[in-house]
Amino acid sequence: MPKLSEVTDRLRAKNAGPFWLTLDIFCPDRASWEAVRDGLRTEDVAALYRVAPETLKRFDIADLNVVKLSMPRPTVQGSPADRDMHASQWAWLLADLELRPGA
Repeated sequence: MPKLSEVTDRLRAKNAGPFWLTLDIFCPDRASWEAVRDGLRTEDVAALYRVAPETLKRFDIADLNVVKLSMPRPTVQGSPADRDMHASQWAWLLADLELRPGA
């Protein structure tokens, strides 16, 4: 099974306000996007980030060859417990996630 980083152009994480963060998965073409769309299980992403699957919002954007995932931040941005104020390091966890063809 291919890893997500093997079929994508870029993985990016960013703030979506002080209470949410967003993960963007950029694919180089439609075939790669379809592989990600079909092989990336939302439940696997939720487990990876230790969030309840029902709190994870997923957007499959065909026109841009992008899959976008948004979830609540574990701590409020800028609070004393926040270790990544810009949420930039969250994408690295996705890189090794294996796609499940036919998932």
